[in-house]
Amino acid sequence: MIQRDGIRVLSLYEGFFSGGARALHSTVVAGLHSMGRQRHSVLSIHTEVRREATLQRMVDDQRYRALRAAGMRISSLGRSTDGDHDPRRFTEAEMATAARHAAAAHVVVSLKEQPLRLVNQADFPDRPVVACLHRSDPEHSGAALGDLLTAADAGRLAAVVCCAESTRQAYRAAGVPDHLLRVIPNGINLARFRPVSGARRLALRGAHGLPADATVVAYAARYDAMKNPRLFVDSARVMLERDDRAHVLMCGAGMSAANPDLEADLRQAFGDRADLLRRVHLLGVRHDMELVYATADVVALTSAFGEAAPLCLIEGAMCGAIPVTTPVGDSARIVQGIGFVTGFDPGEIAATWAEAAARRGELVGALTEARARFSHVRMLSAYAGVIERASRGAGLQVARV
Repeated sequence: MIQRDGIRVLSLYEGFFSGGARALHSTVVAGLHSMGRQRHSVLSIHTEVRREATLQRMVDDQRYRALRAAGMRISSLGRSTDGDHDPRRFTEAEMATAARHAAAAHVVVSLKEQPLRLVNQADFPDRPVVACLHRSDPEHSGAALGDLLTAADAGRLAAVVCCAESTRQAYRAAGVPDHLLRVIPNGINLARFRPVSGARRLALRGAHGLPADATVVAYAARYDAMKNPRLFVDSARVMLERDDRAHVLMCGAGMSAANPDLEADLRQAFGDRADLLRRVHLLGVRHDMELVYATADVVALTSAFGEAAPLCLIEGAMCGAIPVTTPVGDSARIVQGIGFVTGFDPGEIAATWAEAAARRGELVGALTEARARFSHVRMLSAYAGVIERASRGAGLQVARV
């Protein structure tokens, strides 16, 4: 029986750390919670996670703070990736905590497939589970793919939400039953991600030390093999050598001088040209990406695999930067009519960046027309429908926590 305060939904996170899937999912649950028909909460397996050469603490995370500000309850099992934990096993105390939170929910939502190892434990309450997938390479998910298939075979899954058609195709091929798979394309808050005035754009460039007439390429990614940062660095070397007015901005976890791997990449690419390296700006994790994108002419993605519907391409484009991407996941579909797709050659990528910047003026109209298809409003409505359908007929009494 659904309580008067609406459907109660518990989201399971592996942890709070930088990444598009966490940003997207947090937008979804905060939006649904604010509508009032669903009451959302989050249980995170980890309180801190070491990724991209950085220890990222839950309480410092922007998404954690935003969800708390929205009035959502957030709890954790207290794990740290620096601790001595077997990721496949949970203590009695951890299971008791997880069971208490799940028993208070009508529906459990798993952010990606990794938290399903918790759902598959014998002591986890019987609740309909919605798994949300954000990649197109299940073969790189390791044991998590097995956890997803186990949950499906056990009848725990009410639905599997895919953020892109490429995700649905990949997981169908990996063995997930077709009747469970739903595609809900990613959307963004268009009130936040929008172009700025010409005067504001010039002021933002000045704040970054960028000339008013510079050709600016923005790269928003974590430092990970999937994102192929070395290809971006090699492409940046080519562009900066060809265009003495060009600058590149590198944003995301690990995109800072504190990351020795990135520093090694930069030394190898620019060791003989320190003058070019001065036009590479390492910005690290930013909480104002809408302003970074609005500063740029181009938003670049050089990923090698795994992408499904990259938020950086959508966010950057809606702020007026022309998206240029390698052919991964649904990226080509996202940029159709508003951007460019390249191969994996640095020279080709640099040339395409230059063409995109030169044609930015003629593509402004197409970017404006595309805004409606990227709205997060229709995304929230679709997620709400999946969760409501999962809750129907369950006949579950929930406990109060």
